[in-house]
Amino acid sequence: MIIGVDEVGRGCLAGPLVAGAVLLGKPIRGLKDSKQLTKAEREKFDARIRARAIAYGLGWVSADELDTVGLTEAVRRAMQRAVAQLLETPVEYSEIIIDGNYNFLRDIPLTRPIIKADDTVPAVSAASIIAKVARDTYMAEAAKDFPGYKFESHVGYGTAFHRQALIELGMCSLHRRSFAPIRAML
Repeated sequence: MIIGVDEVGRGCLAGPLVAGAVLLGKPIRGLKDSKQLTKAEREKFDARIRARAIAYGLGWVSADELDTVGLTEAVRRAMQRAVAQLLETPVEYSEIIIDGNYNFLRDIPLTRPIIKADDTVPAVSAASIIAKVARDTYMAEAAKDFPGYKFESHVGYGTAFHRQALIELGMCSLHRRSFAPIRAML
């Protein structure tokens, strides 16, 4: 009974950082790191995970909050919020596994990081997928309010198009002002 935790959006220039936490019941075949799946595959898995998981949670940290507390603390807060939401449903678990080499949740017992867990531990893969789908959906909705940036296509990453849009349009409220390419524009 493993709770898997992973985050998405760490390297984006815009938008929130989102962490997922999932406690799977029965295995779901084909789970892997969200970056290795197509958008359509992620969306299918997202529906399956939400329907079949014993519990799941999402933790959000806005661009403004990230700018205030810094990236490391933002990742910790997002993961903490995701696990707290998952644990609103009383569940038993044997451990919490975080993707990576740093334990952002060291204050929570039975927690440990594993490098590449998002591709080797099904619960972490599931967390990666639900966080990615939630964040991508958020950015697609945000694109309606900020149409010139095409957030629906690059979801806030520093693509050539996004960087050109920043030059032409300047920053919007979703941009992370503490990140070097944005800070250079201030």
